[in-house]
Amino acid sequence: MAYANRNQGVFIPYHQLVDLRSLNHPHVTFVPGPPIGLINPRNGPVGPPQFVPIGATFNRSFHELLIRMEEEKSRSLLQFMAGEGLVPSPEEEIKRKVAIEKLKQIVMEWIKRVACNCGLDERRLRAASAAVLTYGSYGLGMTVAIHKGSQTFLLYSFVFLLDWKVLFVCISLTPLFSGSVQVHNSESDIDALCVGPRFATMGEDFFVVLHNMLTSRPEVSEVHCVKDAKVPLMRFKLDGISIDLPYAQLKVMSVPENVDILNLYYLRNIDETSWRSLSGVHANKWILRLIPNTKVFQSLLRCIKLWAKRRGVYGNLLGFFGGVHLAILGAFICQRYPNARLSGLISSFFGTFAFWDWPKPIILQDGTSPISGSAAEPRSLMPIRLPCRPHEYCHSNITKSTFYRIRVEFIRGHTLTKDLLRPDFDWGCLFEPFPYAKKYTRFVKICLSASDQDELGEWVGWVKSRFRSLLVKLEEIQGFCDPNPTEYVDVNVAEPNTVFYWGLQPERSHFLDIKPVKDDFVKSLSNGPTGKITLSVVQASQLPKNAQFDSESNKGYLNPNANLNYPTAAG
Repeated sequence: MAYANRNQGVFIPYHQLVDLRSLNHPHVTFVPGPPIGLINPRNGPVGPPQFVPIGATFNRSFHELLIRMEEEKSRSLLQFMAGEGLVPSPEEEIKRKVAIEKLKQIVMEWIKRVACNCGLDERRLRAASAAVLTYGSYGLGMTVAIHKGSQTFLLYSFVFLLDWKVLFVCISLTPLFSGSVQVHNSESDIDALCVGPRFATMGEDFFVVLHNMLTSRPEVSEVHCVKDAKVPLMRFKLDGISIDLPYAQLKVMSVPENVDILNLYYLRNIDETSWRSLSGVHANKWILRLIPNTKVFQSLLRCIKLWAKRRGVYGNLLGFFGGVHLAILGAFICQRYPNARLSGLISSFFGTFAFWDWPKPIILQDGTSPISGSAAEPRSLMPIRLPCRPHEYCHSNITKSTFYRIRVEFIRGHTLTKDLLRPDFDWGCLFEPFPYAKKYTRFVKICLSASDQDELGEWVGWVKSRFRSLLVKLEEIQGFCDPNPTEYVDVNVAEPNTVFYWGLQPERSHFLDIKPVKDDFVKSLSNGPTGKITLSVVQASQLPKNAQFDSESNKGYLNPNANLNYPTAAG
């Protein structure tokens, strides 16, 4: 709503356009207006705007009405999120802060022990220090006659498309009603980074000494080492709170608790693994510097994370978005629309990315000129640049199948939210769980088991880190495979187990022999934790009840198959 002119009208984003007939206001009467034609700029160039004379003076109250409607929709969204348990209670918040403080104490005890083991002199022993830094979610058209008293204003409204984001509306209206953080939720894990000095090694001191100290603590459970990932880390629970803890080694003798990891002094000569470990904290700090409104951004990110999880497009290891991807996409929208309210940002989020020209990269504006030669990953289908220097791109496991799934969900979100100002709009539709049992008739069942829960945790982590190769293999045979990120348990298996169900392309029913696929995948699992793995093809009727999401409403749903075709084995 950046432009208003008494003689011409008002520019508003198209997603804020409301069907005034749905307002059911007693003082609104509709009069037929001139025919209008909309031009789709994706199918051809947009011609110059055609102005239609109007028979009344522009009333700025329409602008105010839209603002109030957006505020009301934003409030209802926040209420919905609170009802979903996505806003942590004060008690939960305190519990997380206590857990982080305990972790910091453990890390300080650890670095003193390592310093002692290294034989440092008393002065350096006293000065020895390491830091724990949190990041991730935790750290961040018609004609109307309007009666006003005894006066009636008749006018024509008209609409034309300036580009795919803006509509021109000329209308006069009086208000019909008057109006009015942190991103993690009550079930979120905590992403924390352990930053240590030059004498504390990853292989021995982090994965052995610190690991042993954690396992000896009664408040710590389920400690797993993920050593061969692109970002090696330990995963454990502290006071029941799941924590992912990678390690970065700086070339200094002591790391202050409030270390500024954007300071180049601390980044000199660090190894590649440590640099990757630092990327999450780097991204968080830069995002918070670049967004115009932190509180609105945090609310937006909380919403789109819930959407991604409910719709089955969240999980980097399975080829979907990770937390950092969604954070940058959310920040990108906040930069584009710095004065928008939450509901408008949600609509713009889907409107933007449903029509984004991938693989054109997503790049946050940081005040610097684009760097020539700063290319995205050669294999990346959805490149998203990290907001840090030197510039690099988010690691991505997106394949042609998951690329298709994400695009379909963007289009669905756009279809649902483009008219979110209508009175009967329901936020619940946007966040309905993806109905796997309705969409697919067959699934690949992946069952991972081990002798105990600790071994199972390491085994599952290892296999998931190799899932992309399995997904690509299934795509070669089937053309499409949808890797449901949800983890299930098979109660008919005696050993501790974790089960995944991946949807197979509905049009193909000849794929029955899974053994060659399994044999090929098992080869990629050598040199890591051991456990059992079975692959089989099952029917939708064999899914556990909690995997049969059959509650999705068709209200406002755009059938994606009419716009996007399933990927084929030929590519």
